[in-house]
Amino acid sequence: MSQVRQSLWISLADNYLGLVLRLAGTMIISRLLTPGEIGVLAVAAVFSTLASMFRDFGVAEYLIQEKNLTREKIAATLSLNIMASWLMALAMFLGAPAAAVFYREPGIEKVMQLQAVCFLLVPFGAVTMAYFRRELNFRPVLICNIAGNVVSFVVSVWLALLGFSYMSLAWAGLAGIVVTVLGSMWFRPPELPRWPGLKGVMEVFHFSKFASSVYLFGQLGKGAPEMIIGRAEGMAEVAMFSRAGGLIEMFQRLGLRSVMSVCMPYFAKSDREQGSIGAAYEKSVSYITAVGWPFLAFMGIAAFSAIRLVYGSQWEAAVPLAKILAAAFALELVHLMSREALMARGDAKSANALQIWLVLLQILGLLAVIPGGLIAAAWGYLVASGLGLFVSQWYLRRSFGLKTGAMVRACWPSFLLTLMTCAPTAVWAAMTGVHVGNFIVFGLVGGLLTVLSWFLSLHLLKHPLTAEVSQTLASLKTRFRRAG
Repeated sequence: MSQVRQSLWISLADNYLGLVLRLAGTMIISRLLTPGEIGVLAVAAVFSTLASMFRDFGVAEYLIQEKNLTREKIAATLSLNIMASWLMALAMFLGAPAAAVFYREPGIEKVMQLQAVCFLLVPFGAVTMAYFRRELNFRPVLICNIAGNVVSFVVSVWLALLGFSYMSLAWAGLAGIVVTVLGSMWFRPPELPRWPGLKGVMEVFHFSKFASSVYLFGQLGKGAPEMIIGRAEGMAEVAMFSRAGGLIEMFQRLGLRSVMSVCMPYFAKSDREQGSIGAAYEKSVSYITAVGWPFLAFMGIAAFSAIRLVYGSQWEAAVPLAKILAAAFALELVHLMSREALMARGDAKSANALQIWLVLLQILGLLAVIPGGLIAAAWGYLVASGLGLFVSQWYLRRSFGLKTGAMVRACWPSFLLTLMTCAPTAVWAAMTGVHVGNFIVFGLVGGLLTVLSWFLSLHLLKHPLTAEVSQTLASLKTRFRRAG
């Protein structure tokens, strides 16, 4: 467990440092670009991210879950990754004009074609980074990502100030990928093959075709609001919905992205060594909801403060959307790792089927209510998230016997923790409201109050996460004493 804990903290450090840079960049860019310009990038990013799901083709998941990994299999994953990435680069470049015509926005074509260049470079670092994750060796990943994030931040702000509009972020993305790929090549372990190979490609393909579909359909569901709203409403409306969802994305980058990076290797390790992942899954859900639910509840309460502080006054229409989307993601959080758990057991087919159901629910929920505007779209997303919770539970019970009662027991302490943690700020908001006159104080002081309340409530309730926090603090004290 110590290796898993160390990997988690390194991954958290990676994401926290990246978040600081992205947050600073977002605060600057949101004040330099208009909602229409941000909307162009948001729509182009949906297509790029969808293509990236197919580009990766599940090779990272194959490397992580494979019980008998050899040099030939690693070389085969590199070959498959190159073929998929370059195919997607061609599709992005040739499909960009059609996307621009469909959305009646020529800027989308420019952004997508530049993003296609990134796809040519990614395979030369993706396999190495996946191998580091399999071995729970996150130090090289940390260094490469920090370097890429710093370069991306500098380039985005610099070009935005020079008047490059939405293209500033597109060029920044390319610069960050170049640096990250070069870093991964520098740290490449000697046991990894230098060249691609074809032997064993079909074995990798059999697993990866389902694993890639999981993330492809997942991104389709994630991007469905932007795609549907962009066509039905317009670029400014897309930007508003995107900014509301950006607060949730902030949490994903703050904690979940690092946790998800470690979870699948952790599940796969548990499956290889213990033959089961049930206990590991329940523990992971308990920990994630203990952190995620209080954060999302506070975001719902302090949405006005968060929007004004991060994005500025021109984005206030995103406040009610952010409140609803925070509730939707709180439901998704319970089984957010369901696909990773299924793939860790080698059952990529079931993970793919589950993802398809979740995406269908999201798209149907949006289409059913989109005539009612942005607020209705957010409520449709919330309902779809609730239904997806039941579908995920059914698949997990069928796969490794995860019982509903076990999940309730895993989540109940986190529910109580959330109530106790957010009670002070909820009372404050009810008594004074959150408005232009106090949003800075409420956001900063309320955030600090919530953090302190979280630690106190964690101790009083003796939540399962308490032991992990105590052990981590004790370890830090020991290191500081040795350093002194």
